[in-house]
Amino acid sequence: MFDLLGLSAEHETVYRAMLQRPDLNVAGLADHLGVPPEQVTAALDVLADLALIRLAPQGDQARVVRPQAGLMALLAKVEADVAVRQRQVEATRAAIAAIATAHDDQHQAAEGRVLDGIESVRDRLAELAHSARTECLSFTTGGAQAPDTIQAEAPLNQQALQRGVRIRNVYQDSFRNDPATLAHARLMADLGGQSRTTPTLPMRMVIVDREIALVPIDPGNPRQGALELRSPGVVAGLIALFEQVWHSATPFGERTAADDQGLTPQERELLRLLAAGHTDESAARKLAISVRSVQRMMTSLTERLGAASRFQAGVQAASRGWV
Repeated sequence: MFDLLGLSAEHETVYRAMLQRPDLNVAGLADHLGVPPEQVTAALDVLADLALIRLAPQGDQARVVRPQAGLMALLAKVEADVAVRQRQVEATRAAIAAIATAHDDQHQAAEGRVLDGIESVRDRLAELAHSARTECLSFTTGGAQAPDTIQAEAPLNQQALQRGVRIRNVYQDSFRNDPATLAHARLMADLGGQSRTTPTLPMRMVIVDREIALVPIDPGNPRQGALELRSPGVVAGLIALFEQVWHSATPFGERTAADDQGLTPQERELLRLLAAGHTDESAARKLAISVRSVQRMMTSLTERLGAASRFQAGVQAASRGWV
């Protein structure tokens, strides 16, 4: 009944027995339930991790937390996770609708056009930087921007900021490891731009004045060129996607904070990617970090979980609600 909260039927049986007979110790519970003491001890460890019981500093007896507090706290966390996932689903739905509409409209001059090659994209970005009136929103994927990209963008962004254009950009967390990209973000922050980071991004993207959006023709190869989109419905969907990511990203200048389980956003995203079937190599590409960094991160997580293997670490992470 409570598997949604991380409790198996075996754990639930021990929990109910403790509610009925709070006077029993481990041996008493084992005798009462007709199971080995080791099974009761293992269940108590899980119940303690879920904050449903409090283990005594000494002895072999535990105190049950009131169900109204313990179980409702777990349910509230599940509800919060569901709400976050629902917002992500809605943002993804909006992005899918935007891309589908873009596919239909890309050859209509009134709705947008195709920019072939990276140089065409840079030329168009320069024009938009000069004509922008209110704001520029962007996603920057990858761990390090190419030097020529930084050199081309910096003066344009500076001119726009000086005209009062609001600039907000989301990088991937991995950019923090690249000195040149980091210095560029610091320069933009000093000039009034705002930057945040998140573990993964769906694609590169630029939105100007909430009227024009540039997205890559091929998200896997931004140098191939971009689609310039003007359809209000498409642009609105992409703005919704940007705001969703911006809301959950970490502001530049702040350390990426660990959550209640001690996981950084990047660690939690790695666990999610691996649980979804990604290899170390594909997870590294998604996170814009090296395969060796992925392996070091997994070694650290495995040690923190007290697991003897990556498979066992996955089981432990799932049971603790890490994924």
